[in-house]
Amino acid sequence: MTDTPTAPKRRAARKPAAAPEAVQPTPAPTPAPQPAPSPGWLARHGVQAAMAVSVVALGLSVWASFGGGFETRVRTYLVENPQILDEMLQARDQQAATQRIDRLNAGIAALPQVLEPGPGEPVFGPPDAAVTVVEYFDYRCPYCKTAAPGVIELMRTHPDVRFVFREWPILDAGSSTVSQHAARAALVAHSQGKYLAVHQALMAEGALSHEAIDRILAENGVDTGPDGAALNAPSISRILADVQAGAGAVGMDGTPTFFINGRASASNAPEAIAQAIAAAR
Repeated sequence: MTDTPTAPKRRAARKPAAAPEAVQPTPAPTPAPQPAPSPGWLARHGVQAAMAVSVVALGLSVWASFGGGFETRVRTYLVENPQILDEMLQARDQQAATQRIDRLNAGIAALPQVLEPGPGEPVFGPPDAAVTVVEYFDYRCPYCKTAAPGVIELMRTHPDVRFVFREWPILDAGSSTVSQHAARAALVAHSQGKYLAVHQALMAEGALSHEAIDRILAENGVDTGPDGAALNAPSISRILADVQAGAGAVGMDGTPTFFINGRASASNAPEAIAQAIAAAR
């Protein structure tokens, strides 16, 4: 059963739930994406170097077939037109992105039930909506944080669209459990009709930690029970396990990932999601 927020002026009225939740909290300022650690030279330029070596190797092989001088001409051309390597990388990245979307769409076409919300998941909007947006996200993902205020705005401007918030904590590494803790905290908040306020606060928190998550829960009046027992409730664990299983079954590989009526979006930008919503109507 999903909890339905009390609609602000711009949202269509909805049947009130037992524990109504407001969509209208003012989103916190959009946080800047958390910068990744600076990679070494090989990580930054390894692909370019590999492609340059490949081009030179190709030139040498052709030179062996066509005689001397060709290697010099290839080298001269690359030196005079270094942008060709950027064009090759852009073409490769675009091809990889297209293949990823095709793979996701094929996976969902084979297993459409993966996108259907399960009991206890955060869902907002009419159950019979003509358009459904599903977002897979992690609260530590900088791109998810950047997109979050736009998603809330889409909810306000598209009251006839159903939005499914799919908690997918995948960014914990080693002994870290911050992403897991945040997802569990949000789901407990949802069970108490306080999801959106907690969701927005978690997304707006630049340096997410266990302490920050607990503070956000307290500030929003979320009761986690004795020793935080609610965070480890079987129902919460089941939701996260189901999301993980479904994502793995269709080959999902990163956050955020958006689906509009079962079709993966090639962009995370709210403007692109709005266009996809309009096209799906």
